[in-house]
Amino acid sequence: MKGRILHLLILICIAFSIINCKKETPTKNSKPKAVEKIEQVQPKEVEIVAPKPWDSITHDNAIDFLIAYGKEHKENKLRVKTRLGDMIVQLYDDTPLHRASFLFLVNAGYFNTTCFHRVVPGFIVQGGNSENNSTLKIKNKYENYTIPPEFRKNHQHKFGALAAAREWENNISKKSNPFEFYFIQAKNGAHHIDGEHTVFGEVISGFNVLNKIAKQKTGRDEWPLEDVFTEIEVIE
Repeated sequence: MKGRILHLLILICIAFSIINCKKETPTKNSKPKAVEKIEQVQPKEVEIVAPKPWDSITHDNAIDFLIAYGKEHKENKLRVKTRLGDMIVQLYDDTPLHRASFLFLVNAGYFNTTCFHRVVPGFIVQGGNSENNSTLKIKNKYENYTIPPEFRKNHQHKFGALAAAREWENNISKKSNPFEFYFIQAKNGAHHIDGEHTVFGEVISGFNVLNKIAKQKTGRDEWPLEDVFTEIEVIE
């Protein structure tokens, strides 16, 4: 009797062990326990925008640039220095694009590389160009931008008027070339070009210097035989 009981207990233990083994052994269809995936958070790249240089004017952004520049620079009085003396020039506030552009080029040092390259006594003395390589480099840097005309009936080509040069061919809108300017030296003015070029300032002191420049001997190209270089600075 004891032997049967012992034998029965042994069989029960064996059966229990087999059942436990089946539970612990993974089957073909059994799924592994899910492992929680920890995603690493990547830091976002911050785009660093370099500030634009103060002289970032181009052919495409000229108008917007000059509007903003004019708001920051309210000056309208300049000194034009030459070997023949100085002239004081007043810029008009109601030609804001031309005023801002002239101030910008003065502050950029452009006109300090140029001279009066066209002199026609009894008509005009024209500046803003030279054979200096620096002159061409600055023009190219600013993409030879142009300015829309700002014609004003109250600003005419009187004696001492300051106006912007422009191309006559392929320029139906009469856009100004901001790099070149001229003063009217005709005593009675040059009103036949009113409405053709933007007048944006005038000489208020130093008319004798204007007349001296007009008396310079020139070659056939109307360029003075002895250069009259300019140095222009802002007064107020």
